[in-house]
This record gives sequence, structure tokens and C-alpha cells, in this order.
Amino acid sequence: MNTQAQFFSRLKPTVSPFSSLAAEVAITLNVSLDSAYRRIRGEKLLNFEEISLLCRGFNISVDEFFCLNSRAILFQSGTNPSQKDALKQWLEDVHKQLYYINSYPRSHLYHLIKDLPPFHHFFHPVLARFKFFFWRKSILPTGQAQLEKFCLNQKQLFNYEELSQRIIRAYAKIPSTEIWNKDALNTTLRQIETYHEMGWIENRETTKMIYLSVLDVIGHLEKMATHGQKSLMGQSPSSEHGEYRLYLNDIVSGDNTLLVELGECKITYLNHSVLYFVGSKDPEFNEVVFRNMENVINKSSLMSGSGEKERTQVFNKLRKKVYLKLEAMDLSPKN
Repeated sequence: MNTQAQFFSRLKPTVSPFSSLAAEVAITLNVSLDSAYRRIRGEKLLNFEEISLLCRGFNISVDEFFCLNSRAILFQSGTNPSQKDALKQWLEDVHKQLYYINSYPRSHLYHLIKDLPPFHHFFHPVLARFKFFFWRKSILPTGQAQLEKFCLNQKQLFNYEELSQRIIRAYAKIPSTEIWNKDALNTTLRQIETYHEMGWIENRETTKMIYLSVLDVIGHLEKMATHGQKSLMGQSPSSEHGEYRLYLNDIVSGDNTLLVELGECKITYLNHSVLYFVGSKDPEFNEVVFRNMENVINKSSLMSGSGEKERTQVFNKLRKKVYLKLEAMDLSPKN
């Protein structure tokens, strides 16, 4: 296969199932459909301007086509944290990726979890608002955090709720396999505790409500694991919701790696700078990541579907962690 043929074979997996490679090439280059086919077949050579337009239009790097035999692995990131509202931009990028995944009739998301995934925080509005506040104050660039203390009725935080709900609805449609470890909840609990101790949460009752929202999310995740299918908070699974496979591995500490199968194509998303991800469609790299995921899964315990006794024990331990935090702060639900 010559270089131009390789170039177009690389573009093909990025095309939505609702379109065709030739149609997208014709639109990008502003040429006829017949002219697009002639380029795809190699009957007409691409010039530098056309290569540039195609790379930008299909959001890929041309580097790999000039280093076909190198060991370089190329990654892409669409997030610009220097923007005025970096959190909104980040949420939009997440939704865009999930929308792209959902455009494929056959997809599956694998997640090797270190912390509770962002998607799960969005199941409950109280927990979601707290995470919005935390990300703005402690993660995003200086100048993005305009709020001194967290309270539940902050209008600035309401601005992100519509986007987060679109994200959770898109996430619920994607069949997923998640690999947890026993410490997956610790980071979120530590963030709540630290903000409470530093006086960055309005009052004790608000802190209590955040912890109670974590308990609600744990209950919902247990429900999804029991059914082996995703659903929205307070609702039963429907035909549009994806499969949910949950594994527990007490030995391996995850690193928040995401791998997505899209038909015959795969994408790996690697976590960086706490909140952000870079993605790669490099076939060889993705196969290595996928085999590692399979290896970890084979050495993990299945929590979804069958295995009710072990699943109940695991989720009760998660609840106990929250209750211990509440008791330590004299915030027990009975108080």
C-alpha cells in the first residue's frame, strides 16, 4: 500500500458511520464526489494544501505518515486550559468525545480507575456542584476560581449542570467495563474532608449533604452493577442504556486510563494534569493497552451481574468509609 493509500486508510476510522469517507473528503476539499474518489484511489495525487486541509478537517497529525516505521506514538489533546472558562471548555470536550463514541453502532469503553470517574460525580447534582467548585478552585489555572466558599445555591455552578447532564446521558448509552480498586473513592472523600477543614464549605450542613450525595451515588452504582446495565439516577435501565461490567482488583492501582473500541478502531485516552486527557489512535499502542486491560480484567473479580455476596460486601465497605467520615466530623445522618 502506497503512502497516499495509507493516508486515506488512516482517515477512514474517523468518519462517522452516518457518512462516508468520500463524502467527507469532498466537503473538506470542496471538490466533487468523483474527484474525491479519484484521490482516495490514488489516481490523483494530493498536494500539500490538500493534505493540510484533510489533517485539520479530520483532526489527525500528518507526522505519522512521514514516520511510518518509527517507534513514535502520537497523541492529541483538544483542551486549552488557558481559556476564560476552562471548566466549560473541558465539559464541552468530554461531551464531544462521548457524542463521537455514540455515533458508532458498536462501541465499548474500558476504564482502569484510580479515582471515581468524572461521569459518576454527575449522577447527583450536589456532588456535581461540589466537584465543579473543587476543579475551579484547586485544579484549573489561577483566575478561574471566583468563589471563596462552596454553597449549594451558587449560580455560577448552575451554569455547568446542563452540560454535565448531557454528559451523563451520553455516558449511560455506552457499553462499559470499569476496573476499580479498593481506594477508588478515597480521593473524593479526602477532597470533601480537606475543604471542610479549611473552611471552604459554607457550613456543616452543606458538608453533610455532600457526603450524603456520595452515598446516593454509591447506591446507584451498586444498582447498575446488580443489573449489569447503566441507568440514570432514580430510573430503571432502558433499552438505550449500555451494558455495565464492573470489576474489582485489590492488587493493581489504576491510572485512569480509558480505552474505547469503535468498530475495528481503538482510541486510548491517557490522564494528565489531574483533569485532562490526551488521545492516541496508534494501532500498535492501542493493542498493547487493550491486552493489558484484558490481563488486569482476567485477574479481577466481577462485581456486576452474578456474585451478589461479594458485590454487597464491596459496596458496604464503600458506604462504611463515608459513614466514618461523617462520624469523625460529628455529622452522622441521625444528628
